[in-house]
Amino acid sequence: MEDKFSVTVDCVVFGLDSEDLKVLLIQRDLDPYRGKWALPGGFIRAQESIEDAARRELLEETGVKDLYLEQLYSFGGLKRDPRGRVITVAYYALVNLNDHIVKASTDARKAAWFALDDLPELAFDHDDILDKALNRLKGKVTYEPIGFELLPKKFTLSQLQGLYEKILEKKLDKRNFRKKIMIMDILINLNEVQEDVAHRAASLYAFDE
Repeated sequence: MEDKFSVTVDCVVFGLDSEDLKVLLIQRDLDPYRGKWALPGGFIRAQESIEDAARRELLEETGVKDLYLEQLYSFGGLKRDPRGRVITVAYYALVNLNDHIVKASTDARKAAWFALDDLPELAFDHDDILDKALNRLKGKVTYEPIGFELLPKKFTLSQLQGLYEKILEKKLDKRNFRKKIMIMDILINLNEVQEDVAHRAASLYAFDE
């Protein structure tokens, strides 16, 4: 007898605001785990690609669209889903949450942003998926520039350092951070300074895309 299994997608969307790094969750309105919070996601349809399924589920359950999604990992634990053998392909994204208005729909009762240090209990193995995504994000900032979508077009080095500190969840040495950023050669010194600030005006930079 042929073994049967299903394939789903799950999306870890990190949102950054002026205070915290947060993650987008939905409250399930269907069994299993009805009423529990979970990552947005669902079953892949026969005639769609995996990434198209991730974008569709994200739009249907949260109203969020037009994201750059990066494939994270596949999770296939034998008992990860009480409905049977379900393998999921996870994606992750980093966005400015102020640019996205969330609205629950279809099989999601609610959709909301949660600070990483104030998370509810998650359904399925979504704690493991979230941990994997957070570790990937923290690793990525050590070798690849991020922040193009999260900072204003003109920003200070302090603003850029603050962004990295929120993602890494730790304070960084100012001198070492600036040295490493300059070595990456990703910034353009605009030869401009901040205007209308109470403190000493700082130099402004832009990303060299």
